[in-house]
Amino acid sequence: MKSLKIKRIYELPSNDDGIRILVDRLWPRGISKDKAHLDYWFKEISPSTELREWFGHKKEYFEEFKKKYKQELKSEPDEIKKIESLLKEHDVTLLYAAKDPLLNQAVVLKDYIEKMI
Repeated sequence: MKSLKIKRIYELPSNDDGIRILVDRLWPRGISKDKAHLDYWFKEISPSTELREWFGHKKEYFEEFKKKYKQELKSEPDEIKKIESLLKEHDVTLLYAAKDPLLNQAVVLKDYIEKMI
């Protein structure tokens, strides 16, 4: 298995990113498709609109958000399998737009995938 990382989409791409996958439902503000240097955009794997709006990146909701998001991820096994498949031959970087590097869906998704493989 290759490495699975997370990175804020506003950070500059680097050679060690490998396959770059945006895991946000909405396109990040202020970034062009060219600057994003994306290989994939997996909207379906991101939290539902309802969950995203409920969470609102509030620290006190994060533990509950993790539980609810992991439940949602169970209904998207195809997207998880695509990432697992890519990891067999490539490093993969999950990209997110949230400001907090510790309280976002990419953190939860990375943990979820690592426990699956």
